[in-house]
Amino acid sequence: MTKRNKAHLDETGKFLPYGQSAKSGLNKSWNDAAIGTFFKTLEYIAEKALAQVVAVKPNYTSQFLSYRDEKVFTDCEIREYWHEIAQLLVDRDIKAAINIKRVGLGLFLTINSRSGKIKVSHTQSTAMEVLVGFVSAKLERGDAELC
Repeated sequence: MTKRNKAHLDETGKFLPYGQSAKSGLNKSWNDAAIGTFFKTLEYIAEKALAQVVAVKPNYTSQFLSYRDEKVFTDCEIREYWHEIAQLLVDRDIKAAINIKRVGLGLFLTINSRSGKIKVSHTQSTAMEVLVGFVSAKLERGDAELC
């Protein structure tokens, strides 16, 4: 449904109106509906699993290491990072997913969005603390079998 219309030419080689600008709005509408449907489905599945979905802004989550609040991914071309001290290969997408989880749990560092400078992390949390916090939150709710 979101393919582009093909251009049409008249006998002289001039382009005829073919409605692509109208279709562009329809494409955006279809894509927005798909995202909305995805989140509705995600909320339904989370409810069945006795979990909750928290919508968060993923700002800066792909730039910082999840196990230590250190900015290493400044260029979008960098997809992996070898951490020499930890002897660990860090994938940008997996690390960003962990950091998005940290944002949802309120454990991600605070960043001044205008200057891009790091303020003080309000928890100094790491990925291990996120996991411990997640498990302890489930235990408090009585969801021990889901851990």
